[in-house]
Amino acid sequence: MDTGKLEFGADEIAQMQRFNKILAWLPRFRIRNRVLPRLVQALLRVSQKAGTDKLRKHGLKAEDIVIDSNGVAVPLRIIRPKGKARGVVLDFHGGGWVIGNPQMNDKLNAGMVNACSVAVVSVDYRLAVDTPVEGLLEDCLGAARWLLGCNEFADLPVIVVGESAGGHLAAATLLGLQSSPELLKRIHGALLYYGVYDLSGTASVRTATADTLVLDGPGMVEALRLLTPGLSDAQRQQPPLSPLYGDFAGMPPALMYAGELDPLRDDTLELAARWAKSAAVEVHLLPVSAHGFIHFPTAMADSVLAHSRAWINLRIAAQEPAVDRCAQLTPATR
Repeated sequence: MDTGKLEFGADEIAQMQRFNKILAWLPRFRIRNRVLPRLVQALLRVSQKAGTDKLRKHGLKAEDIVIDSNGVAVPLRIIRPKGKARGVVLDFHGGGWVIGNPQMNDKLNAGMVNACSVAVVSVDYRLAVDTPVEGLLEDCLGAARWLLGCNEFADLPVIVVGESAGGHLAAATLLGLQSSPELLKRIHGALLYYGVYDLSGTASVRTATADTLVLDGPGMVEALRLLTPGLSDAQRQQPPLSPLYGDFAGMPPALMYAGELDPLRDDTLELAARWAKSAAVEVHLLPVSAHGFIHFPTAMADSVLAHSRAWINLRIAAQEPAVDRCAQLTPATR
């Protein structure tokens, strides 16, 4: 397991510390009932309709389609590069399983599309305010099977990307694909940002305090129980519901990130240790960083995104045909 290629200077750390002071004044993300998430989701959609088109600024556009997954309609959002795609990314958005949609990641995904020449397929999975979390897992696995069987992407290497709750869904989807080894082999990388991999709560979740940034530290364990009503902790720990306890045989190489100040940091560190027994893992614990750091206006966030895009490019390049250099030589230089 590789624990570091990213290094940050004093100025970058100081900038993040200043931003943390702003975060300390902001309300924490809480999941304590079904009403508030519905309200937040409605406001999100209104803001997206009223907002500017993030993709147009990057010279891109999205196609929204709906696929059938075992009789369930699953919306997908596809962003294609301007030229020929070298690979395809299967993206799972965050939002605590109860809010969010693919459009929320348009800016991030546009940067990835242009930097890596990939198509991005984002899953608009059902939300847990109306659907048991197992339904979300089914939507995501169905989307993965569709992508891996789609003619448009048949010859392209696939990278799976997930953030926060999306990291959980990404890891669970990969475990679900173990029943189809021929499909799992098509996936050549997993990029996971500060995911939730133990729905009973890792040690850092269970000891989170009221001064936790972004997330509601004291309410996190109860939020996981609200997500999985009627289950014991032992049942919550069953994979793929809790990916941390899965068998990672056949998994692709992974790049994982967590923030030092994130109560979910143990989820990533423990997952990385288990994953590394079966495949290469590069994991980074970012100093003085809270949950959600890739969205912060900081140099550290920019460095993380640049490193992630470079990693995707390397994973895709490893699957591209090698150039026959002998064939390129002229008779005079052979």
